[in-house]
Order: sequence, then structure tokens, then C-alpha cells
Amino acid sequence: MTKQEIKDLVDLFAQTNISKIKIKDEKGFEIELERNSAPAAIPPQPAPAAIPPQPINVNVVNEAQHNNSHSNKPTIDSPMVGTFYQAPSPGATPFVKVGSSVKKGDVIAIIEAMKIMNEIEAEFNCRISEVLVADGQPVEFGMPLFVVEKI
Repeated sequence: MTKQEIKDLVDLFAQTNISKIKIKDEKGFEIELERNSAPAAIPPQPAPAAIPPQPINVNVVNEAQHNNSHSNKPTIDSPMVGTFYQAPSPGATPFVKVGSSVKKGDVIAIIEAMKIMNEIEAEFNCRISEVLVADGQPVEFGMPLFVVEKI
């Protein structure tokens, strides 16, 4: 093999993705080309499979003790799921308290749902007999909030 043939072979080797080549001819000439191989890169390990979050069962229990004396009295119920607030802001005077007389359309509480403050209005003229839900307590749809006496 001539110098020019060797040079052409080296150029061809450099232009390809071949990492090792070995050539022998019938006269006993032998050439071996090998790229400088960097230490074998450790193949990236797949990230450990994320453990899916386990569902958490939450039971909301209204712990307020209701006596059965108001079972036949009208109530004003929650129109939605959310958090019950008695006042427009922390530390403010509550909208109503036991004994308050309210007219239809008066705001009597706020229920926060999805960061939106929803005013709860009296459905009819009435007097508040009992507040059934503590301030900041979660409420469900249809849950009684107040026992009232219609006026």
C-alpha cells in the first residue's frame, strides 16, 4: 500500500462514523485504524418511576350539635360547596347573629368557593333563631346554615 493510499484511507476513516477498521493485503501488509474512544459513557439511568399520588379520603363532619327542636322550623341552606364566613372580613362584625331580623335579599353570610366570595342572601323575611355553622367551617350543598323564624 502506498503512502497516498494510506492517506486516502485515513481521510475516509475520518469522514465516516466507523470506529475501527483493520486491513490486510496478500503481501502481509496490515493496517489498523481506531478512533480514540472516550471512556464509555454510562448510559443515563431512567428516572425512577414516579409513584402516583394516593387518593386521600376526606370526610367533612358537621360537629355542631343540633337539637331536634328545630327540625320542623325553616332553615336557610347552603347553595354551594365552600367555606362559610359570618363576616365580610376577619375581625369584622358578623352579618347576622341570633335574634337578628333580616329582610329578603339581605346578605347574611359569605361562602368562599374557588377563591370567589359569594354573598348568601336571605330567601325571605325572617329572624335568625340559630347559627348552625362555625365561622371558617367547610359546608356542602344543601347543608343548613341558619334556623330561622319566618316573619
